[in-house]
Amino acid sequence: MRTQAPKLKKSLGQHFLVNPGVARKIVSLLELSGQDQVLEIGPGGGSLTGLLRQEPHSRLMVIEKDSYWADFHAAAGITAIAGDALDFDWAALCGQGLWKLVGNLPYNVASPLIWNVVSECPCYERAVFMTQKEVAERICAAPCTRAYGALSVWVQTHAAPRLEMRVNPGSFLPPPKVDSAVITLIPNQEKPPYPDSLRRLLRICFQQRRKQLSSIFHRAGLAVLEQGLERLGIDSRLRPENLDCGQFLALARIWAQ
Repeated sequence: MRTQAPKLKKSLGQHFLVNPGVARKIVSLLELSGQDQVLEIGPGGGSLTGLLRQEPHSRLMVIEKDSYWADFHAAAGITAIAGDALDFDWAALCGQGLWKLVGNLPYNVASPLIWNVVSECPCYERAVFMTQKEVAERICAAPCTRAYGALSVWVQTHAAPRLEMRVNPGSFLPPPKVDSAVITLIPNQEKPPYPDSLRRLLRICFQQRRKQLSSIFHRAGLAVLEQGLERLGIDSRLRPENLDCGQFLALARIWAQ
């Protein structure tokens, strides 16, 4: 598929990928076969879409917020959903089998979108996303590092993320002011229990990430979590960034019961 001259909209955070080598690498990371269904998020001018059409697959669908590009892909014979991926009903895909997801995600929506995908789309088997490098590093961060936070824990309790490559600004039109990175996500076999409790716990903890856990829970009136630290043998003087995913899950379970 030929790509028309892009009509950029700053409000949508559009930075179109124009480096063919990077595009080929992203598509190769999907590991496509003839049975795969593929959903591309934010195809824009189609630098990935054109390559996807050439790869083995059984179905290709795109979600595009920009009506201009949604119409463009629909006219090329691709199933195009005109809308915001942040509002997409991910569970609705699941009656149609497994999917592989891919996208060069706008920087301003990448974090909440990936948060939604890993927790609300139980039928994806692999995802390859390009995001701002800082977001990719946060998603893949380990405990006790500066990048580790709520997004790290949430994604890693739902999926196994891997940082695949870094991408410089010159690979885009227009060039962004920051570097980008490509990550892959493989869903965990089991979803974390008590997701609502985990979500609330992460919000409370990482809004005050420099405070000790005992202080955070005491100020929030959460005696059950103060006691939970003792039950789990977790030092109450630790800060949120010191806990691993398993410890957050254990605290969420205590809070939910």
